[in-house]
Amino acid sequence: MPQMAPIGWLSLFIIFSIAFVIFNMMNYYSFIPSMPKSNLINKNQQMNSLNWKW
Repeated sequence: MPQMAPIGWLSLFIIFSIAFVIFNMMNYYSFIPSMPKSNLINKNQQMNSLNWKW
């Protein structure tokens, strides 16, 4: 079985690490959250939190 030089392992590690980071960035930034629903919920929570019932 042929052996591989350490610089070969290092270059493979760097290439796969960069590919992994790019893949994760593409998945992270391709997700678009639904904003209108969250805005309505936040407005209701703010309105309810101001009404203190002593």
